[in-house]
Amino acid sequence: MPNDADIFETLRLELRRGSLILAVLGQLRGEHYGYTLRKALADAGVEIDEGALYPMLRRLEDQGLLTSEWRVEERRNKRFYRLSEEGRVVLGRLVEEWTRLNASVDAILRGAPK
Repeated sequence: MPNDADIFETLRLELRRGSLILAVLGQLRGEHYGYTLRKALADAGVEIDEGALYPMLRRLEDQGLLTSEWRVEERRNKRFYRLSEEGRVVLGRLVEEWTRLNASVDAILRGAPK
């Protein structure tokens, strides 16, 4: 039987997964390459491992939500990402859903007995 720490960690990861996608899409309203995206997210309090970020970026691009291009910057090839037009539309809808859901969960938690 799993212990409380294992259960918490599993649930914490589930909770973060969708939130990370929303944070990445939101941050990519402006152009970033991987390192600057991770740094901007971390500066905002959202840590994401490279091993999770790059597969997520590829998946979001495959879904048509991001565009990317390779450019040379500081004498190195870097892949820059930003939201596509479809990504902007989807982000807007996700933000509306997040806002509704967050307000509902917040109301439930505030009303929960202590």
